[in-house]
Amino acid sequence: MSATHAAKQEQIDLIKDRFARATAAVLVDFRGLNVAKTTELRNLFRKAGVEYKVLKNTLIEKAVQGTPLATDKFLANLVGQTGVAWSFEDPATAAKVLRDFRKDEVVAARLAIKCGVIENTVMEGPRVETELATMPGKDEIRAMFLAQLLAPAQALVRQLNAPGQNLSYVLDARRRQLEEGK
Repeated sequence: MSATHAAKQEQIDLIKDRFARATAAVLVDFRGLNVAKTTELRNLFRKAGVEYKVLKNTLIEKAVQGTPLATDKFLANLVGQTGVAWSFEDPATAAKVLRDFRKDEVVAARLAIKCGVIENTVMEGPRVETELATMPGKDEIRAMFLAQLLAPAQALVRQLNAPGQNLSYVLDARRRQLEEGK
């Protein structure tokens, strides 16, 4: 096996591993983005814990062979320049970073979302921004769950405090009534 073939095989294995471990992935076409904007996007991905790589379409195609992603729907997106953003923790992270980055009209015209992959299901590019990017994150879901767990206890505390609170209102009203009568 030649050195270049071994290097390509190593890269294919790396891509296969990333798709297998990722909770979600987003494929983008970054044609037209200048170096400064590309660097800014990479930094945003890095801060969010998203791994981003620019890859050759043929390597991606070889990496997904024999996996649930080897479908026409996914492979049709492997044209032009392709960057892949993998989210390993929160499935919506990469999509949220891209949505926020694309708010600038100039960037939106030059950075296209090809598709998204979540649990081996391929989503069209527009759905990535409208559905995946709007999903609550892991921390938001935990907060909502905690609020749901605490709601009955808070209601119980309010009910237990209500008689004492009502008594204090009655006594305060009586005190004011007696003060007005003097």
